[in-house]
Amino acid sequence: MRFHDVMDLLPALPWVLPFATLPRLARRTPSLIYVRPEAGGLVSVVIPARNESSTIATVVGSILATTYHPIELIVVDDRSTDDTAAIVERFSDPRLRLVKGERLPDGWYGKPWACLQGYRAAKGEILLFTDADTWHAPELLARAVGALQREKAGLVTVAPLQRCVTFWERVVMPQIWLLLALRYHPGAVNRARRERDVIANGQFILTTREAYEAVGTHAAVRHQVAEDLALAQAFLRHGRKLHFTFAERLMETRMYQGLSQLIEGWSKNIYLGGRRSFPHEPALRGLVPVMLIVAMLFWLLPPAVLLESAVEPRLTALAPAALLATAFAAAFWMLICHGMQIPAVYGLAYPLGALMALYIILRSTWRGGRRVEWRGRVYKR
Repeated sequence: MRFHDVMDLLPALPWVLPFATLPRLARRTPSLIYVRPEAGGLVSVVIPARNESSTIATVVGSILATTYHPIELIVVDDRSTDDTAAIVERFSDPRLRLVKGERLPDGWYGKPWACLQGYRAAKGEILLFTDADTWHAPELLARAVGALQREKAGLVTVAPLQRCVTFWERVVMPQIWLLLALRYHPGAVNRARRERDVIANGQFILTTREAYEAVGTHAAVRHQVAEDLALAQAFLRHGRKLHFTFAERLMETRMYQGLSQLIEGWSKNIYLGGRRSFPHEPALRGLVPVMLIVAMLFWLLPPAVLLESAVEPRLTALAPAALLATAFAAAFWMLICHGMQIPAVYGLAYPLGALMALYIILRSTWRGGRRVEWRGRVYKR
């Protein structure tokens, strides 16, 4: 290859840089699988549920199969319009209680309100808030309680396996997951000293009643869409230790079922959650949409140049570099998909994933806090 041919390929080098993040992403420590299961006092498990008829039986059944004893399971039916409550009532287990949710007060989002009602009904000194779209391995709770005790933590949260089933889940979820994984690796969160560097996964928040009450319960984050992020920041602000750990062999979740839920869910979370992640830095808060948009444009640029070069003679010279950069990007996303237990071939469709993620970011930014939609509710400010 001649020297000028090599020089023509140099513009592709920035798309090699993402590979440097792979060692960090591949580190799966700390991991809950290595924590010894523990027994203890009563654990009250709270599931906020609104229109969860497609998933509620799975999560309830998996929690009732826990090896940890004793537990009580409280499902808060947050005024569902489907048969969520009827499905829960079919379980004949004395450990299970169904709480009929009260009317949503002004100034509250639905999930914090449902969690607070579950807490009010709970009897245990240890509380677990978990989502209706999760599956728990039998030993998950016992190991999580072991981590709570061993780490002397105020809050234990986990990173489960994100189950992606449909085409759009498999091409869009990796785009969002990568941003979160780079920003909030569990090892880094556990060492954090600033509110901007901590997070909790609302799909699994284990805490003691004493610590939960000390930080103000979910009432302290009643007006937050990303209530799990805000709650983690409240724990740190009150001097309570957080422990974030991988649990991919012990817990699974399927956040969104298909494209419409992906758009609705991430439109709700990505802009407001991104801003909340910089609670004391207004300049960075303002730049959140720009950072997210630039991240998506980075992936879209090579294939866009490649397509444009086919019809625009002035860009022909950039075609080899654009082709190489696209190949680098595709290889990177195939590795990311493999790490998420998604067939690697879906990495080849990364431009579609980045394009859809860009649309979601723009939609979320445009709506801001003025209009938030989820599970049939519309919140306006």
